[in-house]
Amino acid sequence: RENFIHLCNPHLEKMKEDILYHFALGTGTHDFPTLFGDVKFVCVGGSPSRMKAFIAYIAEELGLGSPGCDYPNICAGTDRYAMYKVGPVLSVSHGMGIPSISIMLHELIKLLYHAKCSDITIIRIGTSGGIGLEPGSVVITRQSVDATFKPQLEQVVLGKKVIRSTNLDEQLAQELMQCSKEIGQFNTVIGNTMCTLDFYEGQGRLDGAICLYDEEEKLQYLKNAYESGVRNIEMESSVFAAMCNLSGVKAAVVCVTLLNRLEGDQISSPHDVLVEYQQRPQKLVGYFIKKSLGKV
Repeated sequence: RENFIHLCNPHLEKMKEDILYHFALGTGTHDFPTLFGDVKFVCVGGSPSRMKAFIAYIAEELGLGSPGCDYPNICAGTDRYAMYKVGPVLSVSHGMGIPSISIMLHELIKLLYHAKCSDITIIRIGTSGGIGLEPGSVVITRQSVDATFKPQLEQVVLGKKVIRSTNLDEQLAQELMQCSKEIGQFNTVIGNTMCTLDFYEGQGRLDGAICLYDEEEKLQYLKNAYESGVRNIEMESSVFAAMCNLSGVKAAVVCVTLLNRLEGDQISSPHDVLVEYQQRPQKLVGYFIKKSLGKV
């Protein structure tokens, strides 16, 4: 069963029903194998609208939907997350930050387990701040590192610190890199991604409501990050990598950079440019899924 989801929780076997509260789904009310048993690819991202746009895009790419077709939100019973499905692809929003994506992943991993899914690939697609890269570059994450550049996630469980690995699947990263070369439309690199607990001070910005350091200190910190192998900064990759590792799921993080943080803190590109940037991870992952299904 090594290609099936592994649950690191023996208590679940004793439960007559598992309610996935934040999805408004439950094993007592929904037939998970029928609804989700054919899923092979799960793509997650922060914004519900972006994940709805992704499922419409992938449906068209795979020839599984008609133009203008509406895809219902499977989690319509809640306003926490949104979930969409077409064929073997599931698209789920996760909100912003480690706590939000962590809650979503607990329930997503259980959903895939209850559905008896196998050979699953989960990919986070999103936006980030780049370091030393031109805006619009796509970063495929090798390792997620914390704000001290260590490849780990530190959590407090029952009052004790627990350290978990945040490495991501190297082979999957290389496959995605090859896909980008075949597309040939935008710059893509493999590098480390720094995952922070905050958008402002935690990422060394000078434009938050509170800032007790100067520009020289900020730039030195970002240069140190670059020298350690960090190429972008976001707020979800560490717990994503850690939880996928513990569950035996092949995972990747693919984020576009909206700016070069060595040159500024605020995102000032025109709206249409940002929209095109945000489509780049979708194009790369969409191509990867098509190739994996033999449709390229």
